[in-house]
Amino acid sequence: MTKKTTIQKEPVKLREKKLANGNVSLYLDIYRNGKRQKEYLKLYLIDATTPLEREQNRQTLATAQAIKSKRLIEMQNGEYSFTRQFKEDTPFLEYYRKMVEERHKNPESEGNWGNWRSCLRYLEIYCDEKTTFKDITPEFINGFKDFLNNVEKDTHKRTGPRRERDVFQGLSQNSKVSYFNKLRACINQAYDERIIPVNPLRGIEGFKAAEVKRDYLTLEEVKQLAATPCRYPILKRAFLFSCLTGLRKSDIQKLTWSEVQKFGDYTRIVFKQKKTGGQEYLDISSQAEKYLGERGNPEDPVFTGFTYGAWTSLELQRWSMAANINKNLTFHCGRHTFAVLMLDLGADIYTVSKLLGHKELATTQIYAKVLDKNKQNAVSLIPDID
Repeated sequence: MTKKTTIQKEPVKLREKKLANGNVSLYLDIYRNGKRQKEYLKLYLIDATTPLEREQNRQTLATAQAIKSKRLIEMQNGEYSFTRQFKEDTPFLEYYRKMVEERHKNPESEGNWGNWRSCLRYLEIYCDEKTTFKDITPEFINGFKDFLNNVEKDTHKRTGPRRERDVFQGLSQNSKVSYFNKLRACINQAYDERIIPVNPLRGIEGFKAAEVKRDYLTLEEVKQLAATPCRYPILKRAFLFSCLTGLRKSDIQKLTWSEVQKFGDYTRIVFKQKKTGGQEYLDISSQAEKYLGERGNPEDPVFTGFTYGAWTSLELQRWSMAANINKNLTFHCGRHTFAVLMLDLGADIYTVSKLLGHKELATTQIYAKVLDKNKQNAVSLIPDID
């Protein structure tokens, strides 16, 4: 008698769900001990029409496959269970404070830690020490959005009652964006760590960032600055280096000669971004290389004596006035100048994004909006009416 072969079902399958907007939501279909459960991954495939979008979809699928593999290993090791005990009684503010402390340990991301700490001050007003993750519901999240819309800026710093003649000043739009994103990151981590069984953020939109005017210099204006003396040569070198490389002032300040390396015909800057902590490999042009100056010891700063403060801003303005440039000169302006020059000279947006060290392509697309050749070409089609 032939023994019947039992085909075992795959316990974890990656499935797709078509959304109303045309995108595809990825989720895991998990089957164990006769029970089935869906785990939505918050990963989406878009209707790709460009090589960049197809690459984005490929990376998204790879991430989903990695999560699937992780769940399979958890099941094989007996670590996965539908009845896993969640920890919803975890105090919310205590959990958030630990996340703030973790960011404080990274000296390369001081600004990011400051934003996390500022958000904590508003969360401490909005809720209290008795708040647990069981209380973090969609209503709690929407309530925090309303709170940010109506709270007075720096209200946690006020020591006395508000006087009638005091002018009310709310939070800026970008502060609201930042603080809501900190709450989002906290909840997402709690969900990933199985503290909560369901992510209450689903279906809740965050704040939209306000559009900020980005000053940048044209190529002719950069040439004017290069030809104009500056009271502090080190400031001139650092600023023009920013215009030619897109480096932030914080990364220029901490740049050492050990990070300046030679790769064939190119000079490469190998460094960690101070703002994001990301490891970067930036090839620079021969023009930018000239502003590095004479090579020193590996541990020496490249731009010795370069600091940034109120005096720096003042000298930048004096320099711009001497060059007959009526723009607010800042190192942000230098970084923006590099981005716009690259796009104007024909570099594709994906490459520019990598040169700037952006994690999200959407950040770089802001510059494409500043310099839209298609719009310029379109308006040029209007015939002469004279």
